[in-house]
Order: sequence, then structure tokens, then C-alpha cells
Amino acid sequence: MRVGRAVDAYAAHLADVRRLSPATVRAYRSDLSDLTTATGDGELADIDLEQLREWLWRATQRGDARSTIARRTSSARGFFAWAVEEKLLEADPSLRLVAPKRGRSLPKVAASDSLTELFDVLRASAAEGDPIALRDHALLELLYGAAVRVSELCGLDLSDIDAERRTVRVLGKGSKERVVPFGGAAARALDAYLVRGRPILRARAEGRDAPAGGSAVFLGVRGGRLGTRAVYDVVSRVLGPELGAAVGPHALRHSAATHLLDGGADLRAVQEILGHASLGTTQIYTHVSSERLTATYRLAHPRA
Repeated sequence: MRVGRAVDAYAAHLADVRRLSPATVRAYRSDLSDLTTATGDGELADIDLEQLREWLWRATQRGDARSTIARRTSSARGFFAWAVEEKLLEADPSLRLVAPKRGRSLPKVAASDSLTELFDVLRASAAEGDPIALRDHALLELLYGAAVRVSELCGLDLSDIDAERRTVRVLGKGSKERVVPFGGAAARALDAYLVRGRPILRARAEGRDAPAGGSAVFLGVRGGRLGTRAVYDVVSRVLGPELGAAVGPHALRHSAATHLLDGGADLRAVQEILGHASLGTTQIYTHVSSERLTATYRLAHPRA
């Protein structure tokens, strides 16, 4: 079997059997498409360890980031392990393929005082009754208050919200469902949006005879389900001045996780809230917290 056909079959396996998200499947396919091109779409059985090493070396030569090369190494390993399981190969050529160590990149985190000021401004703007202002205030409060991913936020339906318990049910990576709490500020903003903002946005879709958002919690200006790109735009506009250019919704998730740990939350509890499969993924926020603590110490202690 040629490499390209095998990659197609593997992508179908990831989507249909392992039930990975479309974005994750696209990432795997992108990495393996690069391998397909590098090997000239030859026979899968002809690929050996030296070819794989040369593939990674070429990526290094063209300036790919170490994190990209490490991710592609992981993609290749998963692909060839699957090929052996499916008996497309007798042996796995990637077993001794070594990935470069990833450089640690700590997430950008907004100061809690700055976020409080930002949310005060958003609340004042929403109080004027504009449906978009009400929506933006609610979605930003929920992104921070529940520390959800942007895809989880955009996928929310009305039935996912338990206003009485102040929890929201989200569908995370790998189609794993979890229930996440949110605080009073997010609850008030969400209630104001659902009562005063969402009905207006939904009516706009009906007035235009356009597809409505149905049961979606967050709607766009035309009444359809809000897309991730629109959320990125909102977050960039609001948080950009605080954290710099190209900031995305994950900045609020990072900030929430760091602030939870700063406030004394248990690491495993934060892992459950974030929906991380591995505790090691959550531990990066302990490094963020310790860096902030160190910076504060150096500024404040007379013998620092």
C-alpha cells in the first residue's frame, strides 16, 4: 500500500474509531501528508528509520520549530504503530525515532486585577442593552469563569446549562464529556444575555429567513451559532491591549487555571476542571504560578 492511501485509512480510523475531533484529525493528516510528500508517496513497506530521520532533519533545516518536529515525530509513531496493528507492516520503523525536546513555552496570563477592570467595563457596556455587548460579556465571563476551550464554548446548547447549580456540561477533546462549575459573575452575565440579548439575535435570523442557531447558547449577528473565529476576534479586541497582539481565548483559560492555583486550588481539581487527560499537562500552570511568585518576591523583599 502506498503511503498516501495508508494515511487516508489512518485518518478515517482516528475519526471513526478513536472519535478524535476534526481539528485533531486534520493536524495528524497535515503532519503525515508532509511525510507522504517527503517519501514521494512510495510504498509504505519501503520506509525505514533512516528515511524518517532524514524527514525530520529536512524539517530542521528549513527552520521548523522544535515543537512542530516533536509533534510530527509523535504523529509518525502513532501512524506506524497503527499500520503494524492492521498488519500493513511487519515491523515498526519509527520505534527508535527520537523527537527533539520541546522548549517550554509558558502561557500568557492576565493579572486578576486587570481582568476585574475589563469585566467591569464589559458589564457597564452590556447594561445598555445591546445584544452583542450582552453576548460578549457573557461569553468572556464563561470562558474565564469555567475555563472552557473555545470549541467547547461554541458547542454549548441551552440544555447544557444548569443555572441552579451553576454548572455547564461541555464536550471536550476525544468526545469526553465533563461538567464544570462557574461563578456568580458568569451566572449573572449569562442570565442577562439569555433573557435580553439572545432572543434579539435569534429574531434576526428569523427576520432574514436565514438558518437560526437552534438551541445554541451563543449566536452570531445573523442569529446562527457563533463560530470560533468570532470568539477569537472578541477576545483579541478585549484582551489584546492587556496581553499583546495575537491573543486568543486560551489566554482566559490559562489565566483561570493560574488564578485557581494561586488561590490554593488542588492541582487535580484544576485538572478535572480543564479536562486534561494527563496531570502533567496541568502542571505547567504551577510553573506559571511559581514564576509570578518569584517576580513578586524580587520586587517586594528588601533582601531579594
